[in-house]
Amino acid sequence: MALTATLFHLHFKPSPVPSLQFPHSLPRKSPILLNPNPINPNPKPPKMQFLHRTNAVPLHGVASRAMNIIQSSPPTWQSAILSNLVIFVLGTPLLVAGLSLSGICAAFLLGTLTWRAFGSPGFLLVASYFVIGTAVTKVKMAQKEAQGVAEKRKGRRGPGSVIGSSAAGCVCAFLTIYGVGGEAFTQLWRLGFIASFCTKLSDTVSSEIGKAYGKTTYLVTNFQIVPRGTEGAVSVEGTVSGFLASMLLASIGCLLGEINVPEMVICVMASQIANLGESIIGAAFQGKEGFRWLNNDAVNVINISIGCILAVVMQQILQNWRL
Repeated sequence: MALTATLFHLHFKPSPVPSLQFPHSLPRKSPILLNPNPINPNPKPPKMQFLHRTNAVPLHGVASRAMNIIQSSPPTWQSAILSNLVIFVLGTPLLVAGLSLSGICAAFLLGTLTWRAFGSPGFLLVASYFVIGTAVTKVKMAQKEAQGVAEKRKGRRGPGSVIGSSAAGCVCAFLTIYGVGGEAFTQLWRLGFIASFCTKLSDTVSSEIGKAYGKTTYLVTNFQIVPRGTEGAVSVEGTVSGFLASMLLASIGCLLGEINVPEMVICVMASQIANLGESIIGAAFQGKEGFRWLNNDAVNVINISIGCILAVVMQQILQNWRL
């Protein structure tokens, strides 16, 4: 140790500087006197100080903040995006079964818009629509494929189908977000939103069940018997199933507190009238010369728009009649 100390002092011995005068004694509180051996012979590895920072946010704090954002009332864009991100990650297997990748992206936008406008009840309604619609699309898929009437990609729908199925609902959502018409019209836009999805679910179920189980399918325009899957064709099995599906989704909306019982009846009535109109349009115009642009997605937009508008008009008439 004496040799080490000697070498240390020799190595760090400053060269004489004639112009400077050094004191002969050091202050009592000099760090050299307090610590005569500043070099630690057994240095310890530095601690990971960032784990002990006082301003670091703990994991449970992040989770708590995220939950507060999700539960924001009224909903915000931030809560809508975060909620959909969590739900879409957890529900990936179900989404992949019913949608293509681009369809999932379109559905994410729809879900975010729905949550922002109507909160979690509106989102649950749309989720119910998706689950039921996906399930009936898979019914007897092999038989439908053999007959050439199955949906493409094993029933996995793309962005065109998502947009075509939700266009009217998205309009109602935007009208709600921006308060068009004030508080007096808020419930009308909510009713139109639900009616549009009741209409589309009724159409999907009636079509898929009709293609799977329909014994006799005919055109509504002239009652001519046609093969399953013909545009504009209907069957008793499909029509009854579609009616029950619209009742089911309207009931879900009622249970979620989005609509009351009279509004539930209006949704069902509007959906059935709209589906009848859709069948007439499909039989009379779809695929005909001059109407090549009228594909399934365009017909879907027309169909759900009719259902949405009918529900709003019927509710207005009912309110005026009560007054």
